[in-house]
Amino acid sequence: MRVFIAIQLSDEIKVSVTGKLHELKKSGARGSYVPTQNLHLTLAFIGEVKDASEIKTALQALKIKPFRLSLSDMGTSGDTLWVGIKGNQGLNNLAREVREVLDSAGISYDKGKFVPHITIIRKVAGNWKNGSAPKGEMMVKNISLMKSDQKDGKQVYSEIFSV
Repeated sequence: MRVFIAIQLSDEIKVSVTGKLHELKKSGARGSYVPTQNLHLTLAFIGEVKDASEIKTALQALKIKPFRLSLSDMGTSGDTLWVGIKGNQGLNNLAREVREVLDSAGISYDKGKFVPHITIIRKVAGNWKNGSAPKGEMMVKNISLMKSDQKDGKQVYSEIFSV
């Protein structure tokens, strides 16, 4: 199964981002839109695993200190359009701690630089640069181990563990 560790977004943030996606569609932005139920902020991408029990055990060592997460700007990385997150020491500490427990447990993950964002459109083309970024904020109190499945040709993300 394909897994990653993420912050699941509040309904308020999902509504705000979904509203922006509707605006973008009306203004001519094309691409593969991320469904509302799949919106999340990835802390660590792990990839294919046969069994997630070692990951669950490693994550139990975390003590999540609640913090506020706020949306900021929009931008692209290659052909992926994302919504950024305001600079946040709590978020940076959490991402570092997640990676430390994975390292300590010998769990392999994508060790690229942590750049907090919410992917909203893949293979974006057309007019996506008009208007402002969506607004929203939430308290982060836990994180989730998520799995990604293909159902009817679409990606479906579901939580398999939370800490």
